[in-house]
Amino acid sequence: MGLTRRSHQNPILLESLITSQTRIKLLVKFFLNSATFAYLRGLESEFEESSNAIRLELNRFEQAGLLTSFSEGNKKMYQANTKHPFFTDIHKLLLKYVGIDQLINEVVSHIGNLERAYITGDFAKGKPGKLLDLLLVGTDFDQDYIRKLVHKAEENVSFRINYAIVAPGEEDGKVEKALLVWST
Repeated sequence: MGLTRRSHQNPILLESLITSQTRIKLLVKFFLNSATFAYLRGLESEFEESSNAIRLELNRFEQAGLLTSFSEGNKKMYQANTKHPFFTDIHKLLLKYVGIDQLINEVVSHIGNLERAYITGDFAKGKPGKLLDLLLVGTDFDQDYIRKLVHKAEENVSFRINYAIVAPGEEDGKVEKALLVWST
């Protein structure tokens, strides 16, 4: 999936802490966007991995209280346990891992009147890929500076960043399945 974030200044190599790629994929899937839920066979298809490897990790996470489960028809659905004491820490770690935290901090401090920032598309659904979609809501943005920041951020991550800018109130319909990553 190409999830490795490599920075020349401060590498965050989650793979050096967590050696199971299945475990990393599940963390990203459930903890980047806590509204995400999934079932075993769907994860098997999405991750293109054996159901046994995924089942083992799901069971570990559930036993640790990191995931909750519920039945939907004949499917056992899993979702992040947002009440777990480590939920916020894991979420922040994953934002760092994919490089979103650095980009948002730079955007907020230099580009204009940012009111909200959302991740949309596959990343918001817990399916990191080769493109991160970012929606910036605000006014008076320095577009040239944003382009430079995006280019700089792309040097430190393994995916491209696509962004859109809208004025407050114009995000309706665009953020239905989005992940709010910053708000005033």
